[in-house]
Amino acid sequence: MSVLVGIAGGTGSGKTSLATKIVERVGPERCLLLAQDAYYKDGSALAPATQAAINYDHPDAFDTSLLVQDVRDLKSGRPVPCLTYDHGSYSRRVLPDALTPKPVVILEGILVLAEEPLRRLMDIKLFIDTDADVRILRRLQRDLHERGRSFEVVQRQYLESVRPMHLEFVEPSKRYADLIIPEGAENLVALEAVVARIRAILAR
Repeated sequence: MSVLVGIAGGTGSGKTSLATKIVERVGPERCLLLAQDAYYKDGSALAPATQAAINYDHPDAFDTSLLVQDVRDLKSGRPVPCLTYDHGSYSRRVLPDALTPKPVVILEGILVLAEEPLRRLMDIKLFIDTDADVRILRRLQRDLHERGRSFEVVQRQYLESVRPMHLEFVEPSKRYADLIIPEGAENLVALEAVVARIRAILAR
């Protein structure tokens, strides 16, 4: 059985950075990274107006039942399809190479702690607590440069969905965390504590 580490936190909080630091310390050969973002529901067949109205920060945007099944399979040593989501075409695709189970599976996403079926599978539950102004600046940079969106679109999305959904779903989910980590990967004391815990579970 693999060790499952769940990392939650708001958009731009530093979830991927923390996951990467954990992988570096535990060892890439022992860790598998799994992103909740890859499990957005496929919207390629929807009408353009419906696509534009997708709320990516609401729990309903994710195919959580599929994610739960894949996590169960990985924990049990069974490979699963490698998924990716293309925001430009609103499509979820299966990549050629399957994901092979490893001793440690790190699942990161804004709402991984908000879903009780996922929490039940986790051995370690983490929440990254980063100031809202830092998070919005990181999101702005990502969406402008990586996703080709305009400032106006990013601003509207933040005010209409990102911020309200954070307050309604993401922030409350931190009460389920075993450890709340301010500043994410920059918090070396918390990072080393998490790595030590992972190693202790693996040693058992």
